[in-house]
Amino acid sequence: MNPSVLIVDDSAAVRGFHSSILRNIGFEVEEAANGYEALEKYLAKKFDLLLVDVNMPKMHGYELVRQIREQELHGFVPVIVISTESGENDYLEAFRVGANLYLEKPVDPICLQLSAKMLTGIR
Repeated sequence: MNPSVLIVDDSAAVRGFHSSILRNIGFEVEEAANGYEALEKYLAKKFDLLLVDVNMPKMHGYELVRQIREQELHGFVPVIVISTESGENDYLEAFRVGANLYLEKPVDPICLQLSAKMLTGIR
Protein backbone atom coordinates (compact mmCIF):
# COMPACT_ATOMS: atom_id res chain seq x y z
CA MET A 1 0.00 0.00 0.00
CA ASN A 2 1.29 3.44 -0.91
CA PRO A 3 1.96 6.04 1.78
CA SER A 4 -0.65 8.77 2.14
CA VAL A 5 -0.16 12.51 2.51
CA LEU A 6 -2.55 15.31 3.39
CA ILE A 7 -1.56 18.56 1.68
CA VAL A 8 -2.97 21.66 3.38
CA ASP A 9 -2.73 25.00 1.58
CA ASP A 10 -5.25 27.72 0.77
CA SER A 11 -3.84 28.02 -2.77
CA ALA A 12 -5.23 25.44 -5.22
CA ALA A 13 -2.20 25.97 -7.47
CA VAL A 14 0.24 25.21 -4.65
CA ARG A 15 -1.76 22.17 -3.56
CA GLY A 16 -1.71 20.92 -7.15
CA PHE A 17 2.04 21.50 -7.47
CA HIS A 18 2.87 19.69 -4.23
CA SER A 19 0.40 16.90 -5.05
CA SER A 20 2.05 16.29 -8.41
CA ILE A 21 5.52 16.17 -6.85
CA LEU A 22 4.49 13.59 -4.25
CA ARG A 23 2.30 11.51 -6.57
CA ASN A 24 5.36 11.10 -8.80
CA ILE A 25 7.06 9.12 -6.02
CA GLY A 26 4.03 6.99 -5.18
CA PHE A 27 2.13 8.91 -2.51
CA GLU A 28 -1.65 8.78 -2.32
CA VAL A 29 -2.65 12.43 -1.97
CA GLU A 30 -5.57 14.17 -0.31
CA GLU A 31 -5.92 17.93 -0.14
CA ALA A 32 -7.45 20.47 2.22
CA ALA A 33 -7.88 24.20 1.59
CA ASN A 34 -7.72 25.32 5.23
CA GLY A 35 -6.92 24.13 8.72
CA TYR A 36 -10.48 23.21 9.68
CA GLU A 37 -10.93 21.04 6.60
CA ALA A 38 -7.55 19.44 7.28
CA LEU A 39 -8.40 18.71 10.91
CA GLU A 40 -11.65 17.00 9.84
CA LYS A 41 -9.77 14.83 7.35
CA TYR A 42 -7.06 14.02 9.90
CA LEU A 43 -9.66 12.98 12.47
CA ALA A 44 -11.36 10.69 9.93
CA LYS A 45 -8.31 8.99 8.40
CA LYS A 46 -4.74 8.02 9.21
CA PHE A 47 -2.10 9.76 7.08
CA ASP A 48 1.59 8.92 6.82
CA LEU A 49 2.60 12.56 6.30
CA LEU A 50 1.12 16.05 6.59
CA LEU A 51 2.28 18.97 4.47
CA VAL A 52 1.02 22.20 6.06
CA ASP A 53 1.09 25.82 4.89
CA VAL A 54 1.40 28.47 7.59
CA ASN A 55 -0.65 31.45 6.42
CA MET A 56 -4.20 30.24 5.79
CA PRO A 57 -7.65 31.62 6.51
CA LYS A 58 -9.86 30.10 9.22
CA MET A 59 -7.04 28.26 11.02
CA HIS A 60 -3.35 29.14 10.93
CA GLY A 61 -0.98 26.29 10.06
CA TYR A 62 0.77 26.47 13.43
CA GLU A 63 -2.57 26.06 15.21
CA LEU A 64 -3.39 23.06 13.03
CA VAL A 65 -0.08 21.38 13.89
CA ARG A 66 -0.56 22.15 17.58
CA GLN A 67 -4.03 20.55 17.57
CA ILE A 68 -2.81 17.49 15.69
CA ARG A 69 0.03 17.01 18.18
CA GLU A 70 -2.41 17.30 21.08
CA GLN A 71 -4.71 14.63 19.64
CA GLU A 72 -2.50 12.20 17.69
CA LEU A 73 -5.45 9.87 17.25
CA HIS A 74 -3.69 7.62 14.78
CA GLY A 75 -0.28 7.66 16.42
CA PHE A 76 2.57 9.94 15.48
CA VAL A 77 2.42 11.52 12.01
CA PRO A 78 5.36 13.51 10.57
CA VAL A 79 4.59 17.13 9.65
CA ILE A 80 6.37 19.30 7.11
CA VAL A 81 5.55 23.00 7.38
CA ILE A 82 5.97 24.89 4.11
CA SER A 83 5.80 28.68 4.05
CA THR A 84 6.96 31.85 2.33
CA GLU A 85 8.08 33.08 5.76
CA SER A 86 11.81 32.68 6.27
CA GLY A 87 12.60 34.31 9.58
CA GLU A 88 14.23 32.50 12.47
CA ASN A 89 11.10 32.99 14.58
CA ASP A 90 9.02 31.24 11.91
CA TYR A 91 11.24 28.18 12.06
CA LEU A 92 11.26 28.21 15.86
CA GLU A 93 7.47 28.47 16.07
CA ALA A 94 7.00 25.58 13.64
CA PHE A 95 9.24 23.35 15.71
CA ARG A 96 7.72 24.57 18.98
CA VAL A 97 4.23 23.41 17.91
CA GLY A 98 5.55 20.05 16.72
CA ALA A 99 6.65 20.25 13.08
CA ASN A 100 9.40 17.86 12.01
CA LEU A 101 10.69 19.95 9.12
CA TYR A 102 10.33 23.51 7.78
CA LEU A 103 10.69 24.22 4.06
CA GLU A 104 10.46 27.58 2.33
CA LYS A 105 8.31 28.28 -0.72
CA PRO A 106 8.86 27.88 -3.52
CA VAL A 107 9.95 24.40 -2.53
CA ASP A 108 12.46 22.50 -4.64
CA PRO A 109 10.66 19.37 -5.94
CA ILE A 110 13.62 17.06 -5.26
CA CYS A 111 14.00 18.45 -1.74
CA LEU A 112 10.30 17.84 -1.06
CA GLN A 113 10.48 14.30 -2.42
CA LEU A 114 13.58 13.44 -0.39
CA SER A 115 12.12 15.00 2.76
CA ALA A 116 8.86 13.07 2.36
CA LYS A 117 10.74 9.82 1.80
CA MET A 118 12.99 10.43 4.80
CA LEU A 119 10.13 11.22 7.18
CA THR A 120 7.99 8.27 6.07
CA GLY A 121 10.79 5.74 5.64
CA ILE A 122 10.02 4.92 2.00
CA ARG A 123 12.74 4.27 -0.55
